[in-house]
Amino acid sequence: MGIRGELFSTRVTCEGRTYFFNVKENRMGDLYLTVVESKPTEAENFDRRSVVVFRDDVPQFLRAFQGALDFMAKPGDKVAAPAFKAPALAAKPRPRKAPAGFAGAGDQAEPALQSEGAKKRRVVVKRREAPKE
Repeated sequence: MGIRGELFSTRVTCEGRTYFFNVKENRMGDLYLTVVESKPTEAENFDRRSVVVFRDDVPQFLRAFQGALDFMAKPGDKVAAPAFKAPALAAKPRPRKAPAGFAGAGDQAEPALQSEGAKKRRVVVKRREAPKE
């Protein structure tokens, strides 16, 4: 595993902005994608913004993203944005594994027991301001 749980990373540079696409794994073994935009500021720092997409949400994210790209491909048309429909859940989510060092690590717990105390995912994006001189 790479730095801070990174499994895969690539970057794209476009007109003064750099986009990083990182696939990471959290302590519970869940994979997620972070898309980070980084651009230089006037104070020789970087302004960074990121979006986190968990693996379970990728099909919905891609469908909405593709709809936005399709809309952008026809700039002169006055067409309403395509309707977004969430995909039906086809497969059961995989059971979570306990982090190494915790009781039951290596054992697969019952899925019903895992969902009782499951917390809702919350993503907090903090933006760093450039220091004022």
